Order: sequence, then structure tokens, then C-alpha cells
Amino acid sequence: MTAARPLLPAIHHVALICSDYSRSKAFYSETLGLRIVHEAYRRERDSWKLDLEISPGVQLELFSFPHAPPRPSKPEAQGLRHLAFAVPSVAATVAELRHRGVACEAIRTDEYTGRCFTFFADPDGLPIELYEMTPAASS
Repeated sequence: MTAARPLLPAIHHVALICSDYSRSKAFYSETLGLRIVHEAYRRERDSWKLDLEISPGVQLELFSFPHAPPRPSKPEAQGLRHLAFAVPSVAATVAELRHRGVACEAIRTDEYTGRCFTFFADPDGLPIELYEMTPAASS
């Protein structure tokens, strides 16, 4: 018996509505280094839309909407819990983020996979996770 192909084989993009478009644009493109693919102002909505490349074929969309209501970002609230980015080394990425002025939580180890992970927040308080691509080497 062959395993069925997944109906949804890949994520194309994740969309975020920002409280301060310029601040979020700078954070994601300059601080985190995501490449700007396309930016457009949609006059009829008084809204900016920015497409950023996370990796080939995967994007983060940033939107500005006037008077958008805030959304709770507590990790245990219903809805999107957090974004998670796979990185070769959590420790090295945390060191670079701290150098760029981004506060990060302490690095922890996932008890099930043995991989390192941690969290930091975007300008709107959205939790972002760094997750190590391979398990940490044992000492």
C-alpha cells in the first residue's frame, strides 16, 4: 500500500496585518533579512502589501489596514500560535539577533526531538520561534 500524497503539500505564504507598516517592514526585511519580492499600495483599501521571501517558494505577506483591531498574541490563545523558522544553529541565530537589537528568550531543547529552540517577538508582539534543523550534538 502506498502512502497518499498530501492534499496540501507546501505552505506558499503566511499573511500578517501590522499595526505600524514601516516598522514591521524594516524589522522583517532589514533586521531579519527577508528579501522584498514585491510591494504595492492599494489605494482603494488605503493599504500596503509587502511580499517577502522566506525561502524559495515560501513568502511572508505584510499588510497595513487602517483601524485594524488588535489580536491577542498570547501563546495559548486560539488562532495562530506562532511562526517558526528552521535555522542551522539556534545559538548562532540568537547571537546575531541580539547583535541586531532583538531580545530572545533562553534557548531550550525540545524533549521529543532533541532540537534546540527559542522565541522572540516581532514589533507587534507576535511570537516567532527559531527551531534548529538538526538535533544538537551531544557533548
